[in-house]
Amino acid sequence: MRQRRKIEVSGATLECTLCGSGTPVVLLANAGCSTGYFDDLARVLAAGGLQTISVNMRGTGESRGSLDGTSLHDLAVDVAGVLEALDCGPAHLVGHAFGNRVARCLAADRPSLVRSVTVLAAGGLIGPETPLGAGFRNATEVTMNGSDCVTVLGARWLSPASDPKILAQVECWPAVHLAHLATSRHVALEDWWGAGTAPLLVIQGLDDEAAPPGNGHALREQFGERVRIIDLPRAGHFLVLEQPEVVTRAVAEFVGVGAVPR
Repeated sequence: MRQRRKIEVSGATLECTLCGSGTPVVLLANAGCSTGYFDDLARVLAAGGLQTISVNMRGTGESRGSLDGTSLHDLAVDVAGVLEALDCGPAHLVGHAFGNRVARCLAADRPSLVRSVTVLAAGGLIGPETPLGAGFRNATEVTMNGSDCVTVLGARWLSPASDPKILAQVECWPAVHLAHLATSRHVALEDWWGAGTAPLLVIQGLDDEAAPPGNGHALREQFGERVRIIDLPRAGHFLVLEQPEVVTRAVAEFVGVGAVPR
């Protein structure tokens, strides 16, 4: 059963999509993107006996709330507020790209609300060779699909082996993308990098230019067996759509789905 809800948290109204019942799994999308591209993953997890909670962060979908002066910690507080409003924690957190920064920050700030963190496209320590976001500043549309973000704005989201058309289902707000990225600018890396003490699954594309795979290896080197890494060839920053079957199976197994439904 699929349900859309708008949940009031401190200073924001967050649009959430709930699917299934059972242990909660929170899905957090890339900066400036709504969570619709998680629908297939949510369906599999719900069929496996879990409840998925896809949270649109401030400024995406129908979520509202100021991003002026907002920090990564504030976005983590938003997600904590959703879990508390639903009275369903602790939860597994699955964060893609920027979304995993929010997930890791929540795990560090409120460990009692978090069972585990899945990091899709780890970043933070090792940055891209050239700065990101320049094309997004030139966007003339309020919203764009992910394919156009790649072909028009130059987003480095895909492996050379991937067709930009796979991102057609991704809905992105370019200005919000930049605003979300800015929330971590003045937050110390150590505040969120290690996700507190939560078990970590890192799935990363070996062709990821935006979040080079050295980040996941650095997490493993620093935190040892608490971190499990899966490196995916022929996948970039949007590995969740570039290698959906592999990513879905790995996430499902990590959060406790037994036999992954097909």
